[in-house]
Amino acid sequence: MKIISAEFIQSATRPNNYPPTELPEIAFAGRSNVGKSSLINVLVGRRKLVRTSRTPGRTQLLNFFRVNDAFTLVDLPGYGFAKVPVAVKKEWGPMIRTYLSSRSSLRCVVLLLDIRRVPNEEDLQLLDWLEEFEIPTIPVITKADKVKRNQRGKQLRPILEATGLPRDAFTLASALDREGLDEVWERIEAVLQGDAE
Repeated sequence: MKIISAEFIQSATRPNNYPPTELPEIAFAGRSNVGKSSLINVLVGRRKLVRTSRTPGRTQLLNFFRVNDAFTLVDLPGYGFAKVPVAVKKEWGPMIRTYLSSRSSLRCVVLLLDIRRVPNEEDLQLLDWLEEFEIPTIPVITKADKVKRNQRGKQLRPILEATGLPRDAFTLASALDREGLDEVWERIEAVLQGDAE
């Protein structure tokens, strides 16, 4: 996909803060430090569109970005072991679930999993919600560059077992060496094309 424009719209915590539902939305979700912000920045070709940090959990709100004046990317709060107050952590689950269950313009969720980590309870909870609300999902394994190619099968096995998804459901991606980015865009474009039709 050729990116002509990408701009921040606003942040939100609840439905009455969300921007109008005039464009289809593609949301990105994953645990803290899965590389979500970096991947979004590389996908849209903007180094600092989404704020990145060495400290997990910096994304504590739903952040909306307009791309090509054609669709919206939504950066959902990271979950897991982020160094944030317990009270903030408790809000994340309801915040994400409310968005998933109520957002009529949501077309799919790009679910990010780290190739080096077995999906945890929160990853699987999110998968359950996506199934419950019948939201199309694009599963992406991030940080593929961190594992040697001959070790990938070994790293993927527990991920496939935990999620119950087949190998071909996943795209391996790396924000660092750009592996898999074209495939991620192809899958997103297919969703948007289906929406347009």
